[in-house]
Amino acid sequence: MSIRGLSALLAVIVSCAMPHGLAAEALKIASPIRGSWEGAIPELGKQAGIFRKYGLDLDILYTQGGGETLQVVMSGSVDIGLSAGALGSLGAYGKGAPLRIIGASSTGSRETFWWVAAKSPLRSMREVDGQSIAYSTTGASSHITVLRFISEYGLKARPVATGDVPGTITQVMSGQVDVGWSVAPFVLDLLANDIAAIREQTIRVQITSAPTLAAKKDAIARYMKAYDETVDWMYSSAEAVPRYLAFSGLSEPAVRLMLKEFIPKESLQTGKVMGLGESMKDAVQFKFLSAPLSEPQLKELIQIP
Repeated sequence: MSIRGLSALLAVIVSCAMPHGLAAEALKIASPIRGSWEGAIPELGKQAGIFRKYGLDLDILYTQGGGETLQVVMSGSVDIGLSAGALGSLGAYGKGAPLRIIGASSTGSRETFWWVAAKSPLRSMREVDGQSIAYSTTGASSHITVLRFISEYGLKARPVATGDVPGTITQVMSGQVDVGWSVAPFVLDLLANDIAAIREQTIRVQITSAPTLAAKKDAIARYMKAYDETVDWMYSSAEAVPRYLAFSGLSEPAVRLMLKEFIPKESLQTGKVMGLGESMKDAVQFKFLSAPLSEPQLKELIQIP
């Protein structure tokens, strides 16, 4: 048989092996901070053909943070939201939103940090006294962390929503905001002072709406499998970093430092939402919830395929 004939035969075999109806089922995804490592997982998996292997075609929308992600998921504009703040998600469900958590997104990583310009006198978050501290959007993990800084350190500080990382850099360097927020590898080339600590719990989750989960349960289960496979590929394939560099436009030294020091593979696990008790305490303290959710409520909210 000729090579051309063998290729045609293999194509037929593959198409027959793929379950009926899996060819290019569309899913709309909201991903945060275009260019971030975590936010690039759907794009890199799409480029590598991993989601296509599971019969999915992703339409990816980029948001400025977890608060905006919650909004587009609840409005029905997208099917799945990546990296929504855990506390914002708990609060939205507690207020009656038909929200469902389908997986963890970031657990115990150190990629979110706070920084100041080199000319700033600040050398520690504890030194903030009357200055402004940036976060992305209301309800995002960066917002909750700033509230915790203020509460735990007794800071006299003004939280300011600055949107995405590029916008935050502009506001810090122009003096509009005193302390900026970022996610690795953004700003690592400029970093003067890293003044953040991220606790060992799931701070961001993947979400969908209850109607979408009911209508697309199989597709969402396949999405999570493809997502996990993409994470494996990003930490094992020699192609992953070059593809990410081309997508993000960031420098290779910053990306290599990010992978070594800030975002270990295990922080991107999706199978378990960790530290729920601590998260609910935070949600009550910062008035996202009036009371902790009950076990039946948590069972309804968290439905990991």
